[in-house]
Amino acid sequence: MKTNLSSQISLTRIPTRYYRPENAYEESVLARFEKIPTTIYESADEGSLAIAKEIASRIRKKQEAGRPFVLGLPGGRSPQSIFRELVRMHTEESLSFQHVVVFNLYEFYPLKSTTFSNLSYLKDYFLDHIDIKPENIYSPDGFLSKKDIHDFCWDYEEDVKKWGGIDYMLLGIGHAGNIGFNGAGTTVSSITRLILMDNDSRKEASKVFKSIDNVPEGVITMGLSTIFHAKEIVLMAWGESKARIVKEVIEGKVTDINPASYLQNQNNVKVATDLSAASQLTRISHPWLVTDCEWDNKMIRRAIVWLCQLTGKPILKLTNKDYTENGLNDLLAKFGSAYQVNIDIFNDIQHTITGWPGGKPNADDTNRPERATPYPKRTIIFSPHPDDDVISMGSTFNRLCEQGHDVYVAYQTSGNIAVGDEEVIRYCEYLRDVCSRYSPQNDTLKKKAEEIAYFLRNEKVEGEKEKGDVLFMKGTIRREEARAGARYSGIANDDHIRFLDLPFYETGMVKKSALSEADVKIIRDFLEEVKPHQIFVAGDLADPHGTHKVCLDAALAAIDELKDEEWMKDCRIWMYRGAWAEWEMDHIEMAVPMSPEQLHHKRNAILKHQSQMESAPFLGDDERLFWQRAEDRNRATAELYKDLGLAPYEAIEAFVRYIPLR
Repeated sequence: MKTNLSSQISLTRIPTRYYRPENAYEESVLARFEKIPTTIYESADEGSLAIAKEIASRIRKKQEAGRPFVLGLPGGRSPQSIFRELVRMHTEESLSFQHVVVFNLYEFYPLKSTTFSNLSYLKDYFLDHIDIKPENIYSPDGFLSKKDIHDFCWDYEEDVKKWGGIDYMLLGIGHAGNIGFNGAGTTVSSITRLILMDNDSRKEASKVFKSIDNVPEGVITMGLSTIFHAKEIVLMAWGESKARIVKEVIEGKVTDINPASYLQNQNNVKVATDLSAASQLTRISHPWLVTDCEWDNKMIRRAIVWLCQLTGKPILKLTNKDYTENGLNDLLAKFGSAYQVNIDIFNDIQHTITGWPGGKPNADDTNRPERATPYPKRTIIFSPHPDDDVISMGSTFNRLCEQGHDVYVAYQTSGNIAVGDEEVIRYCEYLRDVCSRYSPQNDTLKKKAEEIAYFLRNEKVEGEKEKGDVLFMKGTIRREEARAGARYSGIANDDHIRFLDLPFYETGMVKKSALSEADVKIIRDFLEEVKPHQIFVAGDLADPHGTHKVCLDAALAAIDELKDEEWMKDCRIWMYRGAWAEWEMDHIEMAVPMSPEQLHHKRNAILKHQSQMESAPFLGDDERLFWQRAEDRNRATAELYKDLGLAPYEAIEAFVRYIPLR
């Protein structure tokens, strides 16, 4: 079973030599705009493995010398794969942590329980699974009295010095450029201290605490001076959600608005990213500015869109002078003139637009993204959460149904933990009143509803595993909202609305299980049952909670196992993106336009998911509601098409085709 096929998606347009140069000279040419030594890996797993091996090597070297190895560790999702590999090395390769000393980078303050503490996170994912001595684990204390904080922070600095300083400081990076919780305005001389979190930091922390309302006011964090005095610093960044800040840190100016940019002034730092996080670095995003290009259709498209935005011109108005003055002479040599490049790329982008996402019957499909036959098609829409279908491709969903295709929607997870307790209480009270009115003599159901509501109001301990009854209620709320949204989008047959409830998700906790064969089998069996001609999957890897990636990997693994079946050879797979980001123009292969009325219809479908409006947990660091994010994103795509000189639409949903690896 291939469990990480999603990591291969970004490789379709990036030549290896751009991120893995053959020699130091080539690297100096490619990285001329980069101010910190940066290693780009094909995937987060590959990068995590390299870092884990490096840490293990440092540990063994120190042990051979009879000296302790002092390791600084952050929280967040970024180091999880590193932790897993280090635990594996401990259990399978006898890597000992007896002489390792760990310093926790930060801790939230004040804490009400250990559930959401960063130390608990480090223990859960790493420290409790190795042979480190408990006395060698140092962490800020989130339960201190306020009067003791100053002395504790001073002592924490002294503890670092006592061990000879930090040997290896592992860092993640926040979307606002914070390292640890050193946000905008932090000075390079700062040491361990209590800070009140700003709004950006609170948004970052809300991923741990479900909601920004639950985030403690402050955090005790190592300062920049403490961090920068480490002998070796490795900043890791995985995933396209980090691409913007990675570019700013590595290629931008040093500024206190972006504290991580101070790393440019350190000679003990290196950055490790995957291709997705590095996607905005010049050598990856605009390689024609640093080297000779390997021009393919997608790279040419990217260059033309960039040139249009730089000059403020639509495609068909670009001139030879525009190309020569902006480093694109290669394209003139390749095509002969700006006119020929312009025509070819304009037509190429024009052909992505279609009002028939399932293919137009009895039409010439030579230049259409979807084939005309077979018609009607059996279509499956995979939705990671019970609302991603309408948020991400609600208009296309509706269009497929209206145009007569046999559409199935499959919700991969229950989404139960993303329902607020107050929603369950409201439904329990509704259930209580209905029972009192229509079945007063049978009070079993009424008592159960009252019991659940009482538990949520008075007994629930935040952070503990959800009770089965609560999970059932939360899952049922989302299930019925999904049914309402799917019916509104055009599905008339309830048998075509499927709830797969993939096991990896059903832990009752924020922490999920790893993708397993059981998850893939559920999807594989469903595919074999329907034998679709067309599949839509969520390719939105910027999802801040990781569920989309696991769901995509599950779907791609099932497709990989079935790719040699005759019916699968005739099946096209389209990837959509969700509320977090949109495909870049060089990727888009199908663009489905919307009229104002169709966009309004999509909004109404999203609004069927009432539990996911203002009070929903896990809204992330974007304060817009999901329907607002979706509309802004779809309008921005249409605006880009218009700026390039194509027809002005109200909004556009975009898709990229996935071709199974061979």
